[in-house]
Amino acid sequence: MTLFPDYQGGSIVNLMSSIIAACGGEATRYPVLRNLDADCLTNARNVILCVIDGLGYDYLIRHGKGSSLYQHLHSRIHAVAPATTAASITTYLTGLAPQQHGLTGWYTWFRELGSVVTVLPFLARCNRSDLGLAGITPQTLFGHQSVFDLMSVSSYSISPEWIARSVFNQAHLGKAGLMPYRDLQHYIYQITDCVRRHDNRKYIYAYWPGFDSLAHEYGVNSSAVADHFALLDEAFQQLTAQLSGTESVVLLSADHGFVDAPVERQLDVNSLPDLQQCLQIPLCGEPRLAYCYVRNGMQQRFVDSVQNELAHIAELYPSQHLIERGLYGLGERHPELASRVGDFTLVMKENYVLTQRLPGERAIQMTGFHGGLSSTEIEVPLILVRC
Repeated sequence: MTLFPDYQGGSIVNLMSSIIAACGGEATRYPVLRNLDADCLTNARNVILCVIDGLGYDYLIRHGKGSSLYQHLHSRIHAVAPATTAASITTYLTGLAPQQHGLTGWYTWFRELGSVVTVLPFLARCNRSDLGLAGITPQTLFGHQSVFDLMSVSSYSISPEWIARSVFNQAHLGKAGLMPYRDLQHYIYQITDCVRRHDNRKYIYAYWPGFDSLAHEYGVNSSAVADHFALLDEAFQQLTAQLSGTESVVLLSADHGFVDAPVERQLDVNSLPDLQQCLQIPLCGEPRLAYCYVRNGMQQRFVDSVQNELAHIAELYPSQHLIERGLYGLGERHPELASRVGDFTLVMKENYVLTQRLPGERAIQMTGFHGGLSSTEIEVPLILVRC
């Protein structure tokens, strides 16, 4: 079933509106999160947001019963669309939905550059060249204001060492203090260290990517992911115990959930020459939600090809239709939003994925995927503990 995020009060962008308001920030264009007690955050000395990349609500409900995380489950909320790290983490770091921040997938077409960009590593897809070497920075290309700069409290960003100083992270750091970490125990240490540094009010953002990495490689239903979830739950118990009496509120959520796709459900556009012939530029977006840029005069051929080749595994929408239905957010649109979602969008059914391998690229070898509009991918947990 196709699920559109609830931007009126039930998504991570609404959660960020609540946090911004509680931390002395000006009202944003999105309502605060419904059913979240505003005083709970406003009265806290420390507001801590742990983002566990890939931890979907479905996983917690099916595999996490009996865990501390499940015990403290507050509600089920929505990621943004597409349900993927590039879009959702940018929402966490700006307080805006993709409708405003304009990042619509792992692969995003930037008309301004005439290039498909992998936005998180900030590389041109065609040759994996660093855009910074050409004098292009995320600050100038994205134009985002950091969420940390919207708040009047002290703020910290806790990230793994290997991405903490990436150009994407630095572009969204604002006034926040950067706290890299090495492993899960160091992650917990950095959070508690930030809390105990001084008595001023603080907002602490702490990102953990390990669950996502394992779910991609082995599948979200694998024993490797189950073992990792157990370690996360133990670390969460340790964190909340160490923060007892600090007047802190710990929020924990995610950027998307996962579906597992066996090899027989992974289709490569390279094996569909008629469809590939219709494309002006490579597929963008995600393997579970693909943006199609169609060559001039070939739209009907493209639609016919999709109906003949993909109707059983994908739904085809004019991309403008999805914008108008509010898939990416509410209100004023990013000036390049329409150009970044192409002419048509393929939304994959069930657990099918659609990829495209460019010359020089390796075939994708993954089991777990995300980015689609299923409830399994869109729905994420909100966990809340008062310490």
